[in-house]
Amino acid sequence: MARLIALPLFSTLIIAAMLLILDRMLRLFDFVATQGGPVSVVWRMLANLLPEYLGLGIPIGLMLGILLAFRRLATTSELDVLRGVGMSYGRLLRVPFMYALVLAAVNLAIVGYVQPKARYFYEGLRFELRTGALGASIKVGEFTHFGDKMTLRIEESEDKGRRLSGIFVHQQMSPTKWVSVTAQSGEFLATDDPNTIIFRLVRGTLVHTDPKFSAPRVLTFTSHDLPIPLPRTESFRDRGGRNVEWTLPELARLGKDGDTQTLRDQSRAEFHFRLVEVASMFLLPFLALALGVPPKRSTSALGVFLSIVLVVTYHKVNQYATDFGELGRVDPLIALWVPFALFAALTGWLYYQIAYVPGGQPIGGLERFFSRAAKLVTGRFKRRREAVA
Repeated sequence: MARLIALPLFSTLIIAAMLLILDRMLRLFDFVATQGGPVSVVWRMLANLLPEYLGLGIPIGLMLGILLAFRRLATTSELDVLRGVGMSYGRLLRVPFMYALVLAAVNLAIVGYVQPKARYFYEGLRFELRTGALGASIKVGEFTHFGDKMTLRIEESEDKGRRLSGIFVHQQMSPTKWVSVTAQSGEFLATDDPNTIIFRLVRGTLVHTDPKFSAPRVLTFTSHDLPIPLPRTESFRDRGGRNVEWTLPELARLGKDGDTQTLRDQSRAEFHFRLVEVASMFLLPFLALALGVPPKRSTSALGVFLSIVLVVTYHKVNQYATDFGELGRVDPLIALWVPFALFAALTGWLYYQIAYVPGGQPIGGLERFFSRAAKLVTGRFKRRREAVA
């Protein structure tokens, strides 16, 4: 049983994580390219998003792992043999509950401690990209602004930005005083001052205007060093700008001793949301068993589809309930735990039907319903085609 559960469980986790990461990766590449940041920051941002994906991926993986294990036992008649030698469904669920206990502890650590801090680091990377603290790259063929006083344009960039050509620089020192430079090539050089870099220009022309000059001064040079002051960037905010960045102990403290009623409601709603998400994992073995054992002589995968729908729908219901709890319209304790009680009642009824009702088969009635609905729809299309013919 442990081996049958492990393969689909970890396969589902890996596939779900890869799909979610690939979906976000395209948007992150576009965001980083728009902000002109280094490509390497994309991998750091994805690493900080991984705990958030695992928060939903672990319950789905646990659900599918147990469901597919029981489905395989049922379709190969091994489940009938085990039941025939006196093993009850409660006995068969011992190994799935071991998985549920371990994964619930892992998920609690992720959503309670790892995910809040990872989310904060992710927001910090987004902030640094927007402010240029990560070393924004210069876009070829576009005007790049260094603060409010300097504008730079590069026609060509080679050797990963080490060789630049077709350079235009305009520096506004005051409303009536400015310097403009054009050069054939150039390169950036570091200095002892971390707030200043040197732009060494080769073979160009410099135009300098000043109210003291009767006419602009024009200088043709072979090599010219132009100091460029880097813009000062503000520091990122402290952790806790959003509820998702607080750990579970911090949410519990804020829910009790928050400065405002709004803060207390928001903290309590987020606290209970994380708890019910973890607590619901102990219901998944019962639900997986009820939906994983198909009727006799049936190979339908309807139970697999319904299991994913139920888990994702319950997750979305919890999110909506959290929003209501944060607004203060409903007490977060009621908003989150009433749906949990309803989900537990549905799961308990499904398990009772298959485990204690003779001939009980929860998925069988659903399969018959969908089969009749499919025949009705195909029959209508067939009659319509005949009428047209």
